[in-house]
Amino acid sequence: MANVSRDDVVKLAALSNLQLVDEEVDGLTHDIVNILGYVEQLNELDTDGVEPTYQVTDLENVFRDDEVMPSATTTDDLLALAPDQADKQVKVPKVL
Repeated sequence: MANVSRDDVVKLAALSNLQLVDEEVDGLTHDIVNILGYVEQLNELDTDGVEPTYQVTDLENVFRDDEVMPSATTTDDLLALAPDQADKQVKVPKVL
């Protein structure tokens, strides 16, 4: 069984930016010990010959090559739609 001290829980809470009262620290200490005990039980399982599961739905990514598609729209056509432009760029207001 894992040994988790009260100081360990207080340090973990500080690292997590949590403010705990004494009763919460005692309860979390007990909960963390139980969780670590459960994880230790999982370590006892015989997993020899079991392939790791990366994807359970058998879905595969479908990739396609990037291709440049010709377009009848020109840069000047698009800039003409902008409310304000300069030097072939769309001008926008400053955002601070």
